[in-house]
Amino acid sequence: MSRNFSTSKKEDIFLKKGLGQNLLTDKNIIKKIIDNVDIDKNDIVLEIGPGLGAITLELSKKAKKVICVEKDKKMIEKLKEKVGDNVEIINADALDFIKNINLKKYKVVANIPYYITSSIIQALLENTNQPSDIYLMVQKEVARRICAKPGDMSVLAVSVQYYANPKILFNVSRNSFYPAPKVDSAFIQIKTKGIKKNENFFKLVKKGFSHPRKKLANNLEEKEIVESWLEKNKLKAGERAENLSISQWEDLFNLMKKP
Repeated sequence: MSRNFSTSKKEDIFLKKGLGQNLLTDKNIIKKIIDNVDIDKNDIVLEIGPGLGAITLELSKKAKKVICVEKDKKMIEKLKEKVGDNVEIINADALDFIKNINLKKYKVVANIPYYITSSIIQALLENTNQPSDIYLMVQKEVARRICAKPGDMSVLAVSVQYYANPKILFNVSRNSFYPAPKVDSAFIQIKTKGIKKNENFFKLVKKGFSHPRKKLANNLEEKEIVESWLEKNKLKAGERAENLSISQWEDLFNLMKKP
């Protein structure tokens, strides 16, 4: 995920453009991450994308066990030289690993390539073995969208907030990474609610957002039921999907699934 030393040209060989690797090199941010994660000696931590191990080493001092999933074999070679007995390193694709995960109680810490952020979050939240807490480094704008409030909601926001309570812990400058990405980042916590996967609920949500500029009632089937529900809840007839809270989506879903 990161490292606690500066990058030299000699070390550049370990970075693969195709894997979207941006290693965290700022020691102050590394310390801030460790200070903000709620992890103790009873916890098993799944670290996705440990890189050269700066975060791994610090996590291993706090946790009972750290399980690192790293796709890059050259990174693993370097990581093995540094870690202790309570660190297990697995060479695997993160998404494949999550789909088959057999951990019962665990927490996640990850600095993942930004292009797979949504897929990783979805895989973790919809998994039958859902972690209790997920700590992620994501693009600052994505963090804002995940933690959005009614009036600025999206499918992404609903998808996360249905399963969990997300919050932004702190922002991180692009200059804290090597190589520096084009955008700033944010470190977020996603605290799960223990809710199981609900495909029908998200079919409704996706229909509601299918044409964002259209009225919610026009996007959904059974228009009269939706309009009646809006009136009953003192919402505007022209209400849009982006204005609904999670509890309102749940209420509407429960109404529309009734025979």
